[in-house]
Amino acid sequence: MIETSVFSSPTKNRNTYLLSGHSYLSFIHPALKEDSEDEYYRKKYQYLKSKGFFKDQECFNNLRINPHFVKDSIVNMTQLVFEVTDACNLKCKYCAYGEFYEDYDVRYSKKLRTEQVKPLFDYLSDLWENESAESYNKTTYISFYGGEPLLNMSFIKDVVGYINSLNIRGKLFRYTMTTNAVLLDKYMDYLAKHKFMILISLDGNSENNEYRVDFNGKNSFDRIIKNVDLLKKKYPDYFEKHVRFNSVLHNKNTVAGIYDFIHSKYSKIPSISELNNSGIRADKVAEFGRLYRSSESLYQEENYKEIERELFMNAYSYKDAVMFLHQYTGHVFKTYNGVLIDKKYKKTVPTGTCIPFSKKIFVTVNGKILPCERIGQQFSLGKISEEGVEIDYDAVAEKYNKYYDSLENQCSKCYRAPSCVQCLFYIHDIGNKPICHGFMDRSVFSKYIAANMTFWEEHAEDYQKVMDEVIIN
Repeated sequence: MIETSVFSSPTKNRNTYLLSGHSYLSFIHPALKEDSEDEYYRKKYQYLKSKGFFKDQECFNNLRINPHFVKDSIVNMTQLVFEVTDACNLKCKYCAYGEFYEDYDVRYSKKLRTEQVKPLFDYLSDLWENESAESYNKTTYISFYGGEPLLNMSFIKDVVGYINSLNIRGKLFRYTMTTNAVLLDKYMDYLAKHKFMILISLDGNSENNEYRVDFNGKNSFDRIIKNVDLLKKKYPDYFEKHVRFNSVLHNKNTVAGIYDFIHSKYSKIPSISELNNSGIRADKVAEFGRLYRSSESLYQEENYKEIERELFMNAYSYKDAVMFLHQYTGHVFKTYNGVLIDKKYKKTVPTGTCIPFSKKIFVTVNGKILPCERIGQQFSLGKISEEGVEIDYDAVAEKYNKYYDSLENQCSKCYRAPSCVQCLFYIHDIGNKPICHGFMDRSVFSKYIAANMTFWEEHAEDYQKVMDEVIIN
């Protein structure tokens, strides 16, 4: 899921001012219908709608999760992620399992064992062979995560060997890994041989990377660069096609600085992530705030437009604007069946939370089963034990529906409810009295529409590229 935050105040130009009028927004939300106050945008809207854009949406058409959804999602899962180990050879200041956070299991430097996950493969193989899948020859990504996954290379090799031995009709498998690259020199031959897609964590130049340190407090930059340079030299084609970079944004780097370093050195466009601001310990809020830097800081750069265009879908502004197109133009369909179904009759699940396991299964080093590695480990939906895999479809459906019920009062009044992107697992106190910070009243929603329409007026040349090339999973 691409996460979206509430937009900051849009640029004060003529387009933005006129777009912020409530009457113009009737095409987006039935509750906003009024007479048009501006002839320019009234005509513009009429023209676009005559070409098939901006189909009306229902305000709030609530769908409940049922056990069948859960099982069907597992059968058609896109990604299986293993927390290979909770050990790491670095001690990054902002680590999601470090000093700032409290929503993860205690780390004991454990390693996931092959026999520990064998029941899961048996369980999945049975489903894949005996249940109907949505599509034939669908690729499932087997992903290795940590800690630092290369600290448990024997497990990775066992899993790859086992997966390669399977002969499941209609299934293709690919391998991915997120790594800090400190041990990359030892295992790059194996990774290249099996065409692993690898995502290397690097925050920019040496100064930018100062939070990524070892247990002695030494910057990992030199070791990472040495190994990455070796990989590029030894396997240039593999490096070009299968290696990407991810950088975490904080107070020692900038979007522009990250982009300039990685692009100039490796000809790669990095993905750039904000620090996770969910699950922060109460005694660390102030310190976390000093480290945190928003992606909005890009717009303080003199040449931000050029950087933004180069980053394209790795820029938050493009992600948000593309999500807007996908949600509101009426020209985007997730499945072939979606072409045949009138959207006004389609029910949606409350919030932007994925249906459990519809995108991935995450297995922790302790055998917990979660729908994603990005949420707190207290939200486990099952486990792997000596008795096998324990996933109670009914219990999972009931848990999600209770979460939805706790948010129903807010969702029913939210102007963005039909196209919400808020993951409920990032909402504080979701099991009790949650307050959704993605809630949009009429005023905020108007600014949201204004900002996106203004963005596409200013980036009109990118529209065709987005519609031809971009897929949001």
